[in-house]
Amino acid sequence: MSNKETNIHPSQSNVITIDLLELTRQLLFQWKLIVLLMLICGSASYAYCRFYATPLYASTSGLYVFSKSTSVTSLADLQIGSSLTKDYETVITGRPVLDRVIMRLKLDETYDTLREKIAISNPSDSRILYITVTDPDPEQAKEIADRTASIASTFISQKMDQDPPSIIQTGYTDGPPVSPRTMRTTVVALMIGFLLATAYITIQYVTNDTVMTPEDVQEKLGLNVLASLPLETSESRRGRSRRRKRSFRNSSKRKVS
Repeated sequence: MSNKETNIHPSQSNVITIDLLELTRQLLFQWKLIVLLMLICGSASYAYCRFYATPLYASTSGLYVFSKSTSVTSLADLQIGSSLTKDYETVITGRPVLDRVIMRLKLDETYDTLREKIAISNPSDSRILYITVTDPDPEQAKEIADRTASIASTFISQKMDQDPPSIIQTGYTDGPPVSPRTMRTTVVALMIGFLLATAYITIQYVTNDTVMTPEDVQEKLGLNVLASLPLETSESRRGRSRRRKRSFRNSSKRKVS
């Protein structure tokens, strides 16, 4: 059995080469498409945020976790207070506390829907818990935040045998909407439109295997170009036709004369 060596031309491999300079020219040539997609995405995002999205407001209450029976200078007490904040986070968002909030405020909510509106945050190296409630109604967001802090403080004192956390901050109603953020969302949409247009032009450039120049023949087919003929355009064909008609008319005149 004889071994045959097969030579594969580099142009026949699966490696795709991209001429960045040519790709840049293509992007600049199709700048209108890029601008159009950016405007479409940006306008759609702005219209949605401005006319369809429901604005949401946030209100925050704060609890201070500290035991009156301990010393401020005790490192162990400070560590205990910091660890208690983790327990309190779980208690505040638990069903017993939130069910009482729903009952006291007579909310048209379930435990799951109310839980989604509440976010608990604990700044680093602190024993302060912030209860942030997000709702379409700023007044209701404040009521839920304040009532949750109050009920949670009482629940912790009764069920966990701890000093009740102090409420150091109540909610507010004068804050701006936290969602939607129209300008930021519109800018992101413009960037997405730019990326989509760039990706489309790049894919179109990479997958285009049309032979346009003698260099393409050598690169894509591995053949040498011996000669080339100028491409006859429609303008040149019309010009040649007009010259033939003039020549025919002139010859006819000469025969008549």
